[in-house]
Amino acid sequence: MRHVTLITTGGTIEKVFDDSSGTMENRNSIVRRMLARLRLQDTAVNVIELMSKDSLLMTDDDRRSIAETVRAAGGAPDLPTAAEGIVILHGTDTLSVTGEHLARVFPSPRIPVVLTGAMRPFEMKRSDALQNLTEAIFAAGVMKPGVYCVAHGRALAFPGVVKDRQARTFVRA
Repeated sequence: MRHVTLITTGGTIEKVFDDSSGTMENRNSIVRRMLARLRLQDTAVNVIELMSKDSLLMTDDDRRSIAETVRAAGGAPDLPTAAEGIVILHGTDTLSVTGEHLARVFPSPRIPVVLTGAMRPFEMKRSDALQNLTEAIFAAGVMKPGVYCVAHGRALAFPGVVKDRQARTFVRA
């Protein structure tokens, strides 16, 4: 059995439609609904619902909280872990900022730390959410230790990953 820890922080991937305001918002994590749609043979996913924020609203304190959660989940080289990898659901607008922060805090993580998100919310048609979540969970179980962005069929190691807004994906800087 492969064990993956999944930390949710919100972002577009988890936004839901609010009919009273007519907007897409981060409220509560919907990752369990997403996981229920996946066929994960021999994979156990431990979910940690850390926050539910649009990444444009994330602060340095939020990034420190993410790093502390990664450390507690076993991502730090000085702590033992039962997980083979960590996945962080994150908004795409500042995913690169958090990835760079984690690469500085954990230059030699014990296990793969994978950030992913979606350009379109899970609840929308033609969403990339399930594809990216599936790829991230898989990558967290097979990649060598490091901090990565996994989305759209790519695994890119930090540092040096940026969002290409025109191509609507992540690329090397």
